Amino acid sequence: MLANYLIGLREGLEAGLIVGILLAYLSKIGHRELRGRLWIGIGIAVAVSLGVGALLTWGPYAMTFQAQEILGGVLSLVAVAMVTWMIFWMGTHGRTLSGELRGQVDAAIERSTWALVLLGALSVGREGVETALFVWANVSGGSDPVLGTLGAVAGIATAIVISWGISKGLVKFNLGKFFTWTGLFLILVAAGVLSYGIGDLQEASVIPGWGTAAYDLTAIVPAGSWLDSLLGGIFNFTPQPTWAQVIGWVVYVAVTMTLYLVMLKRRHAPKPAPAAAPAVAAAH
Repeated sequence: MLANYLIGLREGLEAGLIVGILLAYLSKIGHRELRGRLWIGIGIAVAVSLGVGALLTWGPYAMTFQAQEILGGVLSLVAVAMVTWMIFWMGTHGRTLSGELRGQVDAAIERSTWALVLLGALSVGREGVETALFVWANVSGGSDPVLGTLGAVAGIATAIVISWGISKGLVKFNLGKFFTWTGLFLILVAAGVLSYGIGDLQEASVIPGWGTAAYDLTAIVPAGSWLDSLLGGIFNFTPQPTWAQVIGWVVYVAVTMTLYLVMLKRRHAPKPAPAAAPAVAAAH
């Protein structure tokens, strides 16, 4: 539940900040009458995201077991790719996001006022579809799907309240640190989803090695224990992973975490001082 709460909170805050920037800019440039069209786009984005979630939840029931496992494994890998891209995109574009969105609003108004509907749908829909896919992949590997879903809903609800508070100037906190630390946490969560997806593909015989555990931690983390439920619910932990799952987890964490830390180091590195102006020629 905690992992899904944080996923919903982070993705919801991203979407909330985008909506806040778009609405505030329309008011600033004197086009408050166009906010309704922006809300139409946002509504479409929410509907599409809910539709994707419903399709993922109830769609595979008519499929065979093997087809369900293949679909689950592939979508888990897609979810990991999308969340990884989102983590790095936010890390490199977070500071310029406001300016980019304002430019897109200006361009949309010049083309057609209805282009704002498309802008709202795409800006928020991307976050919504990412959330639906990643929460579904994470919930599928957990022991209590209902609790996991409620965690995501609670996170999104919290994000809406915080976003509203920020837009009204009632809530202030360091968003940069929030996105930095949740990015680190999401890398570990995504690694668990990747391991779960690999397991699905092994169960479907797409990848060999299912049924042969790399190690056994059931003596430390007994199946069905509170610790097993806690680690499984947050990180998709399994005490008897296969070699393919272990290799996938280790490689993903090693590569992604290294690149993420390098990105953070570069972002916080002091900028070089501007070159000094040419010295004034000595007195003639």
